[in-house]
Amino acid sequence: MRIGVDISQVVYSGTGVGEYTKRLIINLLKNDTENEYVLFFSSLRRKLPEDILKMQSRNVTIRRFFLPPTLLDMLWNRLGIFPIEWFVGEVDVFISSDWTQPSSRSAELVTVVHDLSPLKFPQEHHPKIVNVHKRRLEKVKKLCDMVISDSQATKQDLVKMLGVSESNVKVVYPGGKL
Repeated sequence: MRIGVDISQVVYSGTGVGEYTKRLIINLLKNDTENEYVLFFSSLRRKLPEDILKMQSRNVTIRRFFLPPTLLDMLWNRLGIFPIEWFVGEVDVFISSDWTQPSSRSAELVTVVHDLSPLKFPQEHHPKIVNVHKRRLEKVKKLCDMVISDSQATKQDLVKMLGVSESNVKVVYPGGKL
């Protein structure tokens, strides 16, 4: 199986999403040597950490692009153009974060949602953040075959607030210290 993973968030070390993404990919690659992985990374200025770059091997390819996140948001989340295969080639599964949700010609799409606080507590967030979160999560609901949440609470929020089928949400807790 050929699995694509958007690892763009790993450049934000020290953030919950960045650390979760890094631990997810490290643990996947450590425990799975049978499948082929294509790690998608896009940033205009930021560089991948050395420990991630060293993961490139016979079954792990890193595809780097110099596109800012705002452009990917526009292409994927707003316009819904350029399927992920244009960037990583044919894949069976593509895992992304809910920040940028590409479409696919044939891959099963999986996304990670960390929390729904902008929807649960809109008064605590800037209205622009609330609207962006709503738009992105609608894209997730429409496109994704599976949603990963990092807690049972987020899983329940996805089911209750967005109407995502409980069977389509899997809890994958953050990995331990690296």
